[in-house]
Amino acid sequence: MAKIAFILLCHKDPDAIIKQAERLTAAGDFMAIHFDARANPASFAMIKDALGDNPNVTFAKKRIKCGWGAWSLVQATLNAVEAAVDAFPRATHFYMLSGDCMPIKSASYVHDFLDNDDVDYIESFDYFESNWIKTGWKEERLIYRHFFNERTQPKRFYGSFKLQQKLGLTREIPADLQIMIGSQWWCLRRRTVEWILDFIRKRKDVMRFFRTTWIPDETFFQTLVRHLVPENEIKARTLTFLVFSDYGMPATFYNDHYDLLLGQNFLFARKISPEAHELKRKLGDLYASEKTDFQISNEGKRLYKFLTNRGRVGRRFAPRFWEAESTIGRDRELLIVLCKKWHVAKRLVETVRQVTDLPVIEYLFDEEATALPDLGGIQSTLAKRTRHRRALTRMLFDYYNTNRMLICLDPNNVDLLKDFQAGGSTIRLLEIECNFSDDYLIGHAKRVGLAGEKTPPEIIAKLLPTIRQDVVFESEQIREAGFEHHSMIRESNSVEENVPPIARFLDIADDKARQIAQTDHLFTD
Repeated sequence: MAKIAFILLCHKDPDAIIKQAERLTAAGDFMAIHFDARANPASFAMIKDALGDNPNVTFAKKRIKCGWGAWSLVQATLNAVEAAVDAFPRATHFYMLSGDCMPIKSASYVHDFLDNDDVDYIESFDYFESNWIKTGWKEERLIYRHFFNERTQPKRFYGSFKLQQKLGLTREIPADLQIMIGSQWWCLRRRTVEWILDFIRKRKDVMRFFRTTWIPDETFFQTLVRHLVPENEIKARTLTFLVFSDYGMPATFYNDHYDLLLGQNFLFARKISPEAHELKRKLGDLYASEKTDFQISNEGKRLYKFLTNRGRVGRRFAPRFWEAESTIGRDRELLIVLCKKWHVAKRLVETVRQVTDLPVIEYLFDEEATALPDLGGIQSTLAKRTRHRRALTRMLFDYYNTNRMLICLDPNNVDLLKDFQAGGSTIRLLEIECNFSDDYLIGHAKRVGLAGEKTPPEIIAKLLPTIRQDVVFESEQIREAGFEHHSMIRESNSVEENVPPIARFLDIADDKARQIAQTDHLFTD
């Protein structure tokens, strides 16, 4: 059975560290602790007093002062790893943790999980080819030498960089290494850890290189594991669930996140709030339990993004220059059907096509598979269509040789509507208001990835009001935007009540509008 040596880097909250160590070692595992040498000496003394007699706990033989983005974090990790290798010969796996991490599965589940696959778990993506670094320095992290800490010595940090840049003092990356990047929260097998320790004793050149790279905790172990371990024995993922905000900061979990965390396909989670005492208690009890039947839904990251975005209306910073200069045409009329239930809109516009002979294009900015003519590649992907939306629409008017055209849009595209309105042509909207049952909204959540087949009912129950309100909010946004030609039909209306808005929208006679309003099974799910 797997035996884990947890590698804990920490610098605060001695009470929490003591409880964490006692909880994890009570299940038969081990822990090696590096407590930052910058931190309060009294806190470290407290930890040593409480855990000194625990045979499953050891401490890094040398404590160092750690700084974000600096080599010191890697060195602290290596010091703790070496202590663990020496102290715990029965350890089969080495798992990186912080003081903010908590298990979100039972010890039995964790051990079985590691036993089931003889691999290393570490995010490890090509440094230059992947998109892991979103903004900021990339090559500069490696080819220049970084002797100072950017956060504590910013003037020296940037002064040294600019001097090297001016003098052309770049360096080569070790020729036999493919630099990789990924999260620092890994779980490695004992053999892999021993290979790494042997490698760094032999390759002083590699150690010199990484000691002066910037943010090496994202590249050092990631690179060496790929260099030393066959690819089929590496899973490029972390077993620690963490979510980052739009600002690059890790999200914090609180008492009401218990069910959400249990449903994720991870073994630990970071960061648990220091104030989430009830969550910590429940997760501690869970780890000590024999529970192994977890319903994995794994929708956590998508759900977090969805819920946090609800608080923002959000607009792109500025239109691209080709959008600012392009217009659809002042003599043209763009008819837009807005409906959250795409199948309802598609039924309606098919009848519109038959009754009016208007060119009709379904959800071209929402659905990749929408049939479109070949317009030289601008229509090939959703990203291209949206980026060049006015140009694409103008080309479609030209293709169909018409001044009136109908398209369908999801109501969440209010910014798109405003952009079309600014394009110089006449915009007419027909919004279709549908009834939404709980079953439909649950299905919608699953289709867009907010929930899965195994999402617990209690999570679904919490999610439903938010999704329902989101649908209402989208409609309210459209009304508040004040579009001049805005008509609406409703599922709750009679056919006769829906005739006038259809006639007004399409500028047709009532008998033709009635034929459209009577579309067979229009609102059937």
